Amino acid sequence: MGYIHDNLMAGETVIYKATLHKIIFFWPSFWIVVSLFLFTLKDIGVPSGAIVMLLGLILGISALIKWSSSEFAVTDKRVLIKVGLIQRKSFETMLSKIEGIQVDQGIFGRILNYGTITVTGTGGSKEPFHTISYPLEFRKKVQEQISRTQESKT
Repeated sequence: MGYIHDNLMAGETVIYKATLHKIIFFWPSFWIVVSLFLFTLKDIGVPSGAIVMLLGLILGISALIKWSSSEFAVTDKRVLIKVGLIQRKSFETMLSKIEGIQVDQGIFGRILNYGTITVTGTGGSKEPFHTISYPLEFRKKVQEQISRTQESKT
């Protein structure tokens, strides 16, 4: 199933799921294209192209593992985030313990709709998560769930 579904509490429902943005595949793709160009050169093409192709493939496999092993979710009770396969970083916090969510987007992030979200919990703890697809939508869903939780208490 996945980390998110395996760690849901009884009666908890996933409201929104996000992924890493596919921009993480830019540099591997770039180096593979450069290697294809290098293969066309006569004198230094094949050795240089092979080295650059290997670099692109290694970066591509690393990006694929990162992309497939990262999960971001907003439930009706919590925010759950897990990144990493071997070295795992997980973040789970109740909606009532969230003080704010900051979104940072550069110019390309705004154009391509990706960015960094930083979840600030009570006590001042801050957890940044980079290259998230649709970070403003993620923040909106968290804020909507916090609002619903507060309304149900009154």
